Amino acid sequence: MNKTVLAIAAHPDDIEFVMSGTLMRLRNVGWSLHYFNIANGCCGSMDLPPEEIAAVRLAEAKAAADRLGAEFHAPICNDLEIFHVKPLMQRVLSVVRKVRPSIILTHALADYMEDHQNTARLAVSGAFSRGVPNFSSVPEEPAIQDDVALYHAQPHGNRDPLRHVVKPELAVDVADLIPAKSELLALHQSQSAWLDSTQGLGSYTQTMVNLNREVGQLSERFEYAEGWRRHLHIGLSSVEFDPLSDTLAEHCHQLV
Repeated sequence: MNKTVLAIAAHPDDIEFVMSGTLMRLRNVGWSLHYFNIANGCCGSMDLPPEEIAAVRLAEAKAAADRLGAEFHAPICNDLEIFHVKPLMQRVLSVVRKVRPSIILTHALADYMEDHQNTARLAVSGAFSRGVPNFSSVPEEPAIQDDVALYHAQPHGNRDPLRHVVKPELAVDVADLIPAKSELLALHQSQSAWLDSTQGLGSYTQTMVNLNREVGQLSERFEYAEGWRRHLHIGLSSVEFDPLSDTLAEHCHQLV
């Protein structure tokens, strides 16, 4: 098994909100980390024009990836332009084939906004088509046949778009990593005012802490946790291939 994990998220700061604790756990046991935001963050400001805020957020994301010890992959489209279309499918597929991950972490398929949902679909398509030689990637990368397991994070707010609480299948303990997660999220300083004005988050770092606390409560085991649901194995791996729970057995709890 290739001890490599690829995090595929919609926007700069999404990885920090719902995935970074799990990434740190994997890093600490020798896994290589890859950090990929599909969109460039160009809509994340009430004041700066798209080009300027995209440049700011690119620098913030690179700093966060560097702090994590992850290889950074550049965004491929603008905010609110993430669609499940062939050009983006081919770009995501290229990253998947190049990285050859055993684990892909991505958004929930049912999340609060379309960019998150479409990112999840693109990640699933990239995982499924990684071994299909007649579907080309851009840039071109050869098809691979390695097993891969894909895990969906908790939706933002721990609720689906119809307001129902989503309980994860797997909870990863992040209690001792909350300070490090907060430091990572604070690197996205440009988003403090934006998230407060558009989503009423107030302190976005405190929002992250609160959401991780709620997942911990849902786990009935940990004080703070990140939650995951494993995608169906068909087309991705053998049925028993579950590298996230196997690797982090000492730090996770299977709810289902």
